[in-house]
Amino acid sequence: MSASTARKRAKHEPQSHHHLRRDRRDPHPLDVEEEIADAAVDAAEAGAAIVHLHARNPKTGQPDQGPEAFAPFLKIIKQRSNCVINLTTGGAPTMKVDERVRPAALYKPEVASLNMGSMNFGFFGMLNRFKNFEHDWERKHLENKDIVFRNTFQDIEYVLKTLSETGTRFEFECYDTAHLYNLNYFLEQGMVKPPLFVQTVFGLQGGTGAHPEDVLHMKRTADRLFGDRFVWSVLGAGRNQLPIAAMAAAMGGNIRVGLEDSLWAAPGRMAASNAEQVQLARKIIEGLGLEVATSDEAREILDLKGGDKLEV
Repeated sequence: MSASTARKRAKHEPQSHHHLRRDRRDPHPLDVEEEIADAAVDAAEAGAAIVHLHARNPKTGQPDQGPEAFAPFLKIIKQRSNCVINLTTGGAPTMKVDERVRPAALYKPEVASLNMGSMNFGFFGMLNRFKNFEHDWERKHLENKDIVFRNTFQDIEYVLKTLSETGTRFEFECYDTAHLYNLNYFLEQGMVKPPLFVQTVFGLQGGTGAHPEDVLHMKRTADRLFGDRFVWSVLGAGRNQLPIAAMAAAMGGNIRVGLEDSLWAAPGRMAASNAEQVQLARKIIEGLGLEVATSDEAREILDLKGGDKLEV
């Protein structure tokens, strides 16, 4: 979920980012489409204004950017919830940009994520905590120290040109200050339009850190570049998720939480669901005397086209 907090008494916009986590002892077949849909609806009912969605191969659990993998759960979510749907164009670092953009190009969601620069990507630190895996690819992926997540100016321009005509707006994921400057370049070129939904990402190996000074530096840089033309949100990876959320909420920002970004609900305790993480972020927001935005209020904040425009 990504919950947005601005000033006191402002509305705050939660966002849930969905990845499946399943008990491997469960002998029943994995019904990926229904589980993703249920998790998204549950997160929305817990207070998430936006749900950000990836698809998975039901047999291997690997990321799947085939549009046909998205259609079944998109139909269910649209029928059951008014939440804002945000589709990934990140997919996985191993995918090329034309593959990554296909689902959003076909279904024309209100929001699509867009990574604003290339970066080293490392998950190998997780091997210190997780030893047993269901599929061979999981360990190999975590062990890989040679991953560069490519998002060149050409790639970014391709996504912008492909999706801008559909009326889809973007969640601009910025993993360091250079990515903010990349976004400013596209703003100056007239290729993106305010309000910019700027998602600053902290604590991921290969990106900026999760120290309070890192958060302040990214926020100050965004303020200087964009002034009142952006909506600020934060993503804290792993154990940083809720501390970063609390800091941003107190500073007037929005919050993103979900199992894509962190598996944890508390030190040493894994989250049961995306909805649980949404509830924890909501407690932070409301504990500060602030309110969580509804999906329709989020649409107004971000100037979105409306949920009826999703073509599924």
